[in-house]
Amino acid sequence: MKSLWNIILGGCLLTAFGAAQAEQPPGCIDVTVGGYKAPNYDCLSQQMGNNPEGAKAAQKNREAMNVPVYKRPPNQVGLATPAATATRMGNAFGNSVKPQRPQGQ
Repeated sequence: MKSLWNIILGGCLLTAFGAAQAEQPPGCIDVTVGGYKAPNYDCLSQQMGNNPEGAKAAQKNREAMNVPVYKRPPNQVGLATPAATATRMGNAFGNSVKPQRPQGQ
């Protein structure tokens, strides 16, 4: 009878220990090749992705990236800006319609 209790108690301990081990995520393995460290980015991404508020943050990031066209800066839409035009025209900006060219030899 005593050995039966030992077996049952041992089984319960192994089950509890196995459940405790299953809850912990496996550690990431860093590899060193030729003196350079190469971390496992897939593992790090999975560890960082378990944040319950991560879905909310990802949604806010997507909303922030979807700015309407009329609110974007002109250089992102492909329009000329005064700074870009001044760089292209050189010292002829505001004086001529022809851009500045270096003196020929």
